[in-house]
Amino acid sequence: MVKLVLFDIDGTLVHTGGAGVKAFAKVFATEFGIPNGTEKMKFAGRTDVGLVREFFRLNHIEPDAEHFQRFFESYVFWLDHILAQSKTEECPGIWELIRDLQALPNPPTLGLLTGNIRLGAEIKLRHFDLWKEFEVGAFADDHEERDLIAHAAHKRGCNVLGKHLDGKEVVVIGDTPLDVKCGRAIGANVLAVATGGATLDELKKHTPDWAVADLRQLTAKEICRRA
Repeated sequence: MVKLVLFDIDGTLVHTGGAGVKAFAKVFATEFGIPNGTEKMKFAGRTDVGLVREFFRLNHIEPDAEHFQRFFESYVFWLDHILAQSKTEECPGIWELIRDLQALPNPPTLGLLTGNIRLGAEIKLRHFDLWKEFEVGAFADDHEERDLIAHAAHKRGCNVLGKHLDGKEVVVIGDTPLDVKCGRAIGANVLAVATGGATLDELKKHTPDWAVADLRQLTAKEICRRA
């Protein structure tokens, strides 16, 4: 039986109108004097720390602790500011699935598995009143590599529940091939949803346990029964 369900954020839970990418670009321009700093970068499925490191490499900036701190202190300010002015929406079916999971006789713990830094994730999800729905999470603050973030989320879920969870007791939900990969890194079942960074056909090529156009196509019982 599934005991832990881990959600990606961008493209899986919500669409922020590009607020995160815009905030990155704003910091690159205002703090580091590099306009159009995001043009050569691909964001889908990546971690915030990995993206900043790539920016530093592309622009010959020393990737030291001071520069990372400078970036993220400015980033959370701009993210909050830009998000408030952006056209945003929840992904289809997300509230229904969350409530469906919570209504199960033995509801799983709900958590986050995201490449956002923790404060960035909180800013985004509080905008949609979703932050309070998740009991555990792992973020780019924990690890730069997404597979290691998955291990951190799995470990925290085990700690909250007070028992070791087999991979098949965990479901990871995400919208990119990298979400499928990190779910497999912890032996979890993976639900790939085509509401964000990849098409349905692209996701199917990575053989998730489910591949759906949006989360209205599966119920909590179907997910927990399959897993």
